[in-house]
Amino acid sequence: MDNAGWHAHRRAHKEDDYFNSPRRGADGRFTPVEQQVRPIDEQFIGGFLPPPSPVPPPLPVKDEIYTDPSFHLPSGVSSQKSISSSQLSRLSAVERSKTLRVARMDPHLMFMVGPLLKYDTTDEQGIWHGALLIVTADSGSTYEPHPTLTYQFDPEQLPRHHKKSSKGFAGKSFDLGPHPADPHSTSLPIHTNGHASSGPNFISEQSPAQEIWVYPGAGGTFTFWRFMIHVPLGPNEMEVTYSINNGQQLHFFVPGRNQNMRWASYSCNGFSAGVNPDDFRGPGFQSGYDPCWLDLLTYHYEEPFHVLVGGGDQLYCDGLTREPELQEWVAKLKPEEKQSYQLTNEIAQAIDRFYFNHYCQVFRTGAFARANSSMQVTPMMNMCDGFGSYPDNLQNSPIFRTIGTRGYFFFLLFQCFINVEVDGIDDKNHVNSSIIIGAPGPYVGFPSHSFLGNLGPQTSILLLDCRAERRKNQVCSPMEYEKVFARLHQLPPTVEHLVVQIGIPIAYPRMVALEKALESKFNPLVALGRNGSLGLSGFVNKFNAEAELLDDLQERNWFISQLQEFSKVKRIRVSFLSGDVHCAAVGVFKSLKDKTSPEIPPPMDHRYMINVVTSAIVNTPPPGGVIKLVASLAGKTHKTMHKSQTDETMIPLFSKDPDGGHRGQKYIMGRRNWCMTSYDESTGDLNFDIRVEMEKGVGRSKGYAVSTPPPRWERN
Repeated sequence: MDNAGWHAHRRAHKEDDYFNSPRRGADGRFTPVEQQVRPIDEQFIGGFLPPPSPVPPPLPVKDEIYTDPSFHLPSGVSSQKSISSSQLSRLSAVERSKTLRVARMDPHLMFMVGPLLKYDTTDEQGIWHGALLIVTADSGSTYEPHPTLTYQFDPEQLPRHHKKSSKGFAGKSFDLGPHPADPHSTSLPIHTNGHASSGPNFISEQSPAQEIWVYPGAGGTFTFWRFMIHVPLGPNEMEVTYSINNGQQLHFFVPGRNQNMRWASYSCNGFSAGVNPDDFRGPGFQSGYDPCWLDLLTYHYEEPFHVLVGGGDQLYCDGLTREPELQEWVAKLKPEEKQSYQLTNEIAQAIDRFYFNHYCQVFRTGAFARANSSMQVTPMMNMCDGFGSYPDNLQNSPIFRTIGTRGYFFFLLFQCFINVEVDGIDDKNHVNSSIIIGAPGPYVGFPSHSFLGNLGPQTSILLLDCRAERRKNQVCSPMEYEKVFARLHQLPPTVEHLVVQIGIPIAYPRMVALEKALESKFNPLVALGRNGSLGLSGFVNKFNAEAELLDDLQERNWFISQLQEFSKVKRIRVSFLSGDVHCAAVGVFKSLKDKTSPEIPPPMDHRYMINVVTSAIVNTPPPGGVIKLVASLAGKTHKTMHKSQTDETMIPLFSKDPDGGHRGQKYIMGRRNWCMTSYDESTGDLNFDIRVEMEKGVGRSKGYAVSTPPPRWERN
């Protein structure tokens, strides 16, 4: 066993020993598994805070993008964005101090996490709407006056891109670009206090902070601050710079008013229990979490994304079941004992403690944090996944219901910047214009929160909340569907593409026989999953050891038929984007071919809808046997929608491996991946480029492109 693996095994053994017999400290409290996070040093804000690694690997040769002339101009310090250590050594002590001095916030704020950006939508007047969230420690912050966000932009100044040659990216990856918090960076950024205007049309705006919640933790109180951002789009793409209390300047990009956005999407941003992250840590990386994220950031550096879409499992909360206060409940073997176990204040506080600390830790750590809240920031749109498909009696039990309710609360807070107690549930008068609020959820204590946002004149995206209202026999309530379709029919006439983001694949190999097998108590896969054999521990859930795949095999034909009718009437092409299954695939719906007529060309077929499946950006692919089983069904044309005159099949996109070798399973790719999407202005096509990890842990990807055409059938 390698050194890293030995340390991981030893650490896991110690953890298991503690979980089996949790002990209280001298103060009478348990020691939490998810430790209390400490405030961030100011120079680390929006930066890179890598998790500890057992044995850091030797540093790789630095990537070409970080020796780009735009970073290291020979003309002098004053005109360049960063400076090398050798250049720095030739300056005087005073000059070195001034050059490296980080802009300090005034009044001072002690950050726990952030800044995080969220995109809402762009309205008919061309105003880009979004928000920014920070969480601060009250004991180390000054709130007189309240925090202020300053954001600035110049409609006349074109942003600089760093497109590579046709050979593409061929370097090794570790460095995330110059930042004082990155100990491995070969160049250091030059910081400036305040803001400098550029031209006569330069605009500077200020947004006051709104306090939306306070977390009362054992280490003190922590305040959630929200800032609203409104940017009038100009004729060209713009870089928007911003700072909080005149601290460090960070930036993001917005498109031109008539430009459709470039955007990236991902899912499954974490490792399942039992997976060793170091197995996915290539040379030069501190963590197995980072390689694919760094690949995404590389493409963002070359040509910035305008939105980052989280398609489910933005973070994994399996660790909650290992908190010491819950161990007695977890250890109950009989379902009725679990269901009747009473919620105590200590357990309720432990659940909140876990969610708060876990969110802070994940959203400020590594390359994922850089993607969400750094100088390479991309505004995010996220959807909820992971609750609602367990038996009623379990989900109605006091502890399980609290886990779901507080999990949804923290999802809204950290990922949507929403507190229902502050913002209400009236979607006609809400701080988010894109929001669609459905019926109250049966278990989580909140109504569903879906979002319908514009990604440009021709493209819109629906992030459908498939969890808040979910039951074993229901995904969304009739009320949610009614409100969603009412909003869809109000889309502007310029829209040609609607992307529907749902957590689970909707056009995927139909596995009815497998579903029936999974329901059986004699199912050998479930038995193996319960004892962790053959890497199948993820096959069963943590609470009642039932098969997880049942969550992904619900009936969906009615929803597809309704979207087909919407597509036909509104003359809008519908596509699906999904995650969850830890592999890449592209399914397709199309009109059933009549034996006497030729197949309808995709541009003329309103039933033609592709389902791009991109999963996972971090988690391990399924075992080879599971992929082989799914792939064996992928080439078949499934007849479940023939009554709706619809065929369902898959696109053979993966005939070659990333290294160019031929592969037999051309429908399913069992490697880590993410996706970038763009609109082709010349053809009207919407292009999806699934970026598949070339080699485990190396931080480089191979693209597999698929397009869907604009609607070209006659409007009714």
